[in-house]
Amino acid sequence: METKSIMIVGVGGQGSLLASRLLGNVLLAQGFDVKVSEVHGMSQRGGSVVTYVKYGDKVYSPIIEKGEADAVISFEILEAARSLPYLKKGGKLITSTQQIDPMPVVTGAAEYPSDLEEQLRNAGVELSAVDTLSLAEQAGSAKASNVVLMGVLSSKLDFPEELWHKAVEQCVPPKFLELNKKAFELGRQAG
Repeated sequence: METKSIMIVGVGGQGSLLASRLLGNVLLAQGFDVKVSEVHGMSQRGGSVVTYVKYGDKVYSPIIEKGEADAVISFEILEAARSLPYLKKGGKLITSTQQIDPMPVVTGAAEYPSDLEEQLRNAGVELSAVDTLSLAEQAGSAKASNVVLMGVLSSKLDFPEELWHKAVEQCVPPKFLELNKKAFELGRQAG
């Protein structure tokens, strides 16, 4: 199998590390060689966080160059727009519609771009834009937005659903398991 590449992008504190662990578990369970690399910008200050995930028969490097990603999974819509150059032609862009103001917007030095979803739709990619925040709140916690997004992703990839459920069980602490199972299902249905 040729190597496939998925970028997970977001803002510090959104749970991208859990999301990459869930995806990694599913890929390993399918027998793939998997490489993961996390790039933290000013993540503790609300800056960008990028995780590269590559999988296939044999993977030599986790790094994804521009135009190589088969899919970009974004926890925040401006981060989705920033990551567009990494998506290959015909790639999938799955994004939360959530907006988190970056520091230049917070300080008044810039304005948050308007109509990002429309711009992404016009970019010629396969776009799935989902209000993951409201689905996570429906599941019981806004913090489960990352698992909602993984549910959406699971509906786009051809891997058995039970592997995703097993990954959630393995990666989520028991006291948050039921909430995250519900969040995953809501995401899967939205996908």
